[in-house]
Amino acid sequence: MDIALFDFDGTITDREMFAAFLEHAVPRRRLALGKVFLAPLIVGYKLGVVPANTIRAAAVRVGLSGAPLQAVEHAATSFATDVLPSTVRPVALERIRWHQARGDRVVVVTGALELALRPWCDRHSVELVGSQLEHRGGRLTGRYSRPQCLRQHKVSRVTELYDLEQYPAVHAYGDTPDDFALLSVAHHGHYRWQPYKAGANNSSKPTPLRGAA
Repeated sequence: MDIALFDFDGTITDREMFAAFLEHAVPRRRLALGKVFLAPLIVGYKLGVVPANTIRAAAVRVGLSGAPLQAVEHAATSFATDVLPSTVRPVALERIRWHQARGDRVVVVTGALELALRPWCDRHSVELVGSQLEHRGGRLTGRYSRPQCLRQHKVSRVTELYDLEQYPAVHAYGDTPDDFALLSVAHHGHYRWQPYKAGANNSSKPTPLRGAA
């Protein structure tokens, strides 16, 4: 049994889904106010001076602070049913099923919110490692409970939860340079659904695991 690690946004889906989930889960009035408060950060993000993790943290704080956990979980269930199916790449779903048919362990490793993707992952019988939100007394605090699951943190979370050395081969799938760290731990990497070779047309040069082809 091998293990297959899939990024979600842009790899399994054909677009980023973070904002789409917030638009689905956050009440309209609060969403409108949030867009006003976040406008300067959004401009900075488009200009390349505000990193994605900063604007995501701000959006979570504005949109989900104080929100009932149960209500957001309910929104995630309808998000998995009503929104995500039209965005999932057929090639991604086929590859997930191919790994499952082989008996491989399949894990989505993503910077997206675990809360948002749990119903979709459960529906497709895949495990999930993502960004986690803090909650107290049944309400979200608007903060992450640990660093966002991005770049090297993806590797840290995966190696915390899985002993990769016990698998004959590690497969990884990503679509942006932020996934290079995850691809670096794979024997078989795929970048934008093409075979990935460290250092070839990439801005970083990951080192494959011992024994990687």
